[in-house]
Amino acid sequence: MENRMLVTCVLLCALLRPTAAQNTAPEAVLNCCEGDVLFLLDSSGSVSSYEHSRMLTFLSELLLPFSLGEDQVRVGLLQVGTRPQLEFGFNAHSTQSALQGALRNIKPLRGDTNTVEALKIAKEQALRPGAVGGAREGLPRVLLWLTDGVKPGDVMGPLAELREEGVAVLVVSTGHGNYQVLRQVVSPPVESHLHFVDIDDMSIITEDLRDAIIEIIRAERMTVRDVSTDSATLQWRPVLSGLNGYYEIRLGSLLPGETGGGGGGGGGGGSGSGTSPSTSGSQYQRLTQPADSSTTRLTGLKPDTTYTATLTPESNAQAFNTLSVSFTTKPEVLSPAVVTVSESGQTSVRVSWGPSQPEKVTSYYVEYSALPRGKLHAVTVGRMQNSTLLRDLQPDTTYLVTVSARHASGTEKAMSVKVCTQEVTPALADLQLTTVGSDSVQVDWRSSSGSLRGYWLTWEGQQSSVPSERSSLYLPPDSLSTRLTHLPPATRVCVSPIYKTARGEGLCCTAQFHSNALPYGFQS
Repeated sequence: MENRMLVTCVLLCALLRPTAAQNTAPEAVLNCCEGDVLFLLDSSGSVSSYEHSRMLTFLSELLLPFSLGEDQVRVGLLQVGTRPQLEFGFNAHSTQSALQGALRNIKPLRGDTNTVEALKIAKEQALRPGAVGGAREGLPRVLLWLTDGVKPGDVMGPLAELREEGVAVLVVSTGHGNYQVLRQVVSPPVESHLHFVDIDDMSIITEDLRDAIIEIIRAERMTVRDVSTDSATLQWRPVLSGLNGYYEIRLGSLLPGETGGGGGGGGGGGSGSGTSPSTSGSQYQRLTQPADSSTTRLTGLKPDTTYTATLTPESNAQAFNTLSVSFTTKPEVLSPAVVTVSESGQTSVRVSWGPSQPEKVTSYYVEYSALPRGKLHAVTVGRMQNSTLLRDLQPDTTYLVTVSARHASGTEKAMSVKVCTQEVTPALADLQLTTVGSDSVQVDWRSSSGSLRGYWLTWEGQQSSVPSERSSLYLPPDSLSTRLTHLPPATRVCVSPIYKTARGEGLCCTAQFHSNALPYGFQS
């Protein structure tokens, strides 16, 4: 009798003693992820108290390394029984100590395995974005179902609906039946998201299952944005919010043509945005940021250089893993990279260039000549200017303009562009109308340019109560007169010279005579 009592006592102590995982914090908290994970735990009558306890211990070990909180991982637990019960929602526990304590206090529900009703609660309450206490908008959602595989019910339809809504479904079964059913309800890949394991061997799948969850809810914890030739911005999630500590950032570079090497001694520490690290291939710069920060601007970087930044959250409260990201600064853009033309006139053109780099350029040298073989002209422009007006040019002429920048480093860069001056378009010199009879007029004019392409004539009646239709006529450049016939009593005649690129200013006169003729035309 005494021996039997001793054996019973030893078994009870073994069952009640907390595991090492429950008492020992992980080496580094996984601040890698962001998402909502709901556990569907079978605690019906088919699951013994021992099995229920082993499942909770498994969950405890599985979740222990995750960093919890609004900006990271949130956990909910829904138990399956005759009347399924949401033991705690996503907003309940934001620390590992609170979560671990809640898991130790969970009691089984017993009764029937009403998984279908439990999935309804999961879909309409816990996993619905926007619902009170529900999942967060735009973040990954995971449903992990722990079951003994006994009479799960018709779960294929409800789980298919959850998958269609973007929920990742994973299953751990301590029974070895219903494989064909369960393999159809999990999200692919099946080999990572479906596990069959004996109740006493659940720990052997802990790491694989945790990796599968991390793969789903992994978040870019540190990103690089606004990368330029000499600066970049690091941004990370504030995992130290509410804790005492700081972020340590180390920045190392690899210049073009160099091979990777180990980091040497670091420079002095700095803090605050705008820290200007001095880096080279075998060195790194160390800087720090306060616990409530989530971004810092790195300046003074080298163009076209690959950098690796590592971020380590330092806190006495708990340890976090180190994050790293690599980025390459943009190649240096030497002015002039763009040359444009504005304010084009008959004898002048304004030429502009960019980007403006007064700190790198000593002067600009502008050369221009008429094509194909005109005389070369040049002008020197100060480093603070980004445009100049070229004067005394020939009208209607194409010029080749070259802008060269003399950089302080000794580098020179040039860019050329073709520009065109505007054509000279003189106005019509003289216009005379001579009436001929009662409905015709002789039109004579004189032009002062020899580059004409022709003349444009228009005429219409002026005094009729019903406006007459305007008529127009083109005449070749050697024409200096024409006769218009069958005109209304008062007709306004206009003549304009036509050039290659535009119409010159014309002259207008009105012919006064009496006529009842309605049709009108012209006679050259």
